[in-house]
Amino acid sequence: MFREIDLANWERREYFFHYLNRVNCTYSATVRLDITPLKGQKLYPAMLWLLTGTVNEMPQFRTAFQGERLGVYDEMHPAYTIFHPERGNFSCVFTEYSGDYKVFLERYQRTAETCRGAEGLLPQKGRPENTFDISMIPWFSFTSFNLNINGDGRYLLPIFTMGRAAEENGKWLLPLAIQVHHAVCDGYHVAQFLQKLQGAVERFEGNIPNCKKT
Repeated sequence: MFREIDLANWERREYFFHYLNRVNCTYSATVRLDITPLKGQKLYPAMLWLLTGTVNEMPQFRTAFQGERLGVYDEMHPAYTIFHPERGNFSCVFTEYSGDYKVFLERYQRTAETCRGAEGLLPQKGRPENTFDISMIPWFSFTSFNLNINGDGRYLLPIFTMGRAAEENGKWLLPLAIQVHHAVCDGYHVAQFLQKLQGAVERFEGNIPNCKKT
């Protein structure tokens, strides 16, 4: 469900219009997330699930335009890339989120199997509006990553990019870039998001044996 924001009475109204119209501003932050508790799990679906669950906890990461209407989606679902090594390109797909990791993992695996040999950028039809983008660059690590988004500057949803994880002092650290629009999301909200995400990683209980490698 999409709940329209009452702009006349919205406590963020002044900030929203400043960063949307006067100083149109997106920004990115790159952090190294401690993913040591995920050892033994397939990283990509686990992170898709953890990122989506955290997004669904914070309305700042679910705020978007629907036509000319500004509002907040009740729930978001991940849209992500599936790499085709034989062609050296990828497809963008999506999977319905579930708060139960086992259910989500099964859905992810079905999507991956169906789209493994797909051709084209968008092999699935009917991508829901309440999706946000996640991708991974597993071939190298990075300390900074920024997307240059052109257009009318009204794309408000977050974009997440992961890099190659590396071991350091007994911990596995994952580069994670977060791209947001300042009209709806401040640095304070990104800090809250990261705190919640790290906590979710540490509480991760998706110990599903014999996970299919995709």
